[in-house]
Amino acid sequence: MTGFDREALKKAVAEHGRVTRVAIAAVRGSSPREVGAAMLVWASGQSGTIGGGTLEYHAAKTARTQTQYTESSTHALGPDLGQCCGGSVTLISELYDAARCAALTGDIIARPIHATAEKTPPFTVKRILASARNQGQRPDSELIDGWFIEPVHKPSRPVWIWGAGHVGRAIVSILAPIPDLDITWVDTSTSRFPKTYPSNITVLPAADPVRVVHYAPKNTAHVILTYSHKLDLALCNALLAQEFSFAGVIGSSTKWARFRRQLVQLGHSAEAPNRITCPIGDPSLGKHPQMIAVGVAAELLRPAQAAAEWNKEYRA
Repeated sequence: MTGFDREALKKAVAEHGRVTRVAIAAVRGSSPREVGAAMLVWASGQSGTIGGGTLEYHAAKTARTQTQYTESSTHALGPDLGQCCGGSVTLISELYDAARCAALTGDIIARPIHATAEKTPPFTVKRILASARNQGQRPDSELIDGWFIEPVHKPSRPVWIWGAGHVGRAIVSILAPIPDLDITWVDTSTSRFPKTYPSNITVLPAADPVRVVHYAPKNTAHVILTYSHKLDLALCNALLAQEFSFAGVIGSSTKWARFRRQLVQLGHSAEAPNRITCPIGDPSLGKHPQMIAVGVAAELLRPAQAAAEWNKEYRA
């Protein structure tokens, strides 16, 4: 789910000064990105994407010369820009400095995007804000009655990567840019992690990783690929004592057959190991760490129902 990434904006402003945030506020027909997709543009660069291509090129070029705090524009992707998506998009471009960033408070960013729009929220917007406040409902990004509403981005899917070896590093490099993932990376020592890693990753050195398993939220997806089969087994044993959304172990079918027997010997039922997936990813892609990582990432990102069907068919 997209959202207003307030922390990324504040960081960009701190590093580059004035920054223009360009977001897709509305879509008609097909579009390269969804409502709420955004990019940040400054004098010498940019980050994020609203879909690339001609639309993004012109939007970034315009953003660098923007002088008004808020501007909006609608683009027919075919007739105006020569793109083949066939739809149209409305963009909102907002110029931010440190003072404007400081004014961004609360869990929902709602503001008028036209000079002619009401300066106080219209009833439709008030109703959405009230539902969010009273019922805890997170609204979708939406342009309504001249106001653009965006929930503040909060990663909603916890993923714990157990192991900072070659495959662990490859998986982190692929998953880190995905905004909805809240990634915790665990290994036995700080020396096992790379010297630099993405700033949105929580690195957790633990001399005994098994002792921190219970700190993972119940909806966590776990990927186990440590340097030790013994540690892999111990993590599986600990995970089977709690809830999780997914748990997968790197390895062969032979390794997992041995693990199944050992987990039953440790007191789990014969069916309990079925909660854990092994092998993970798509072995047909190859054994290079990045190839393994691509398969694991695809497995993690599949919707739960599709993943269950895929696993049933693939591992039958």
